[in-house]
Amino acid sequence: MQRLLISLINFYQTFLSFDKGVLAVFAPGGACKQEISCSEYAKRVIGEFGVFRGSRLGLKRIWSCR
Repeated sequence: MQRLLISLINFYQTFLSFDKGVLAVFAPGGACKQEISCSEYAKRVIGEFGVFRGSRLGLKRIWSCR
């Protein structure tokens, strides 16, 4: 399950992200206000704390973002 979530985040970062993905053309300065993007943070905490706690922490950060 952990690998699946991280794979989905990698897909998002590669194709859909306004910071790193194909859609970065629409946000030249980047869309993320944090030093580490929310998706990168989510990958790290899922790897460190596991699926349930990591997902909760990642979603909490995404919801607190603009």
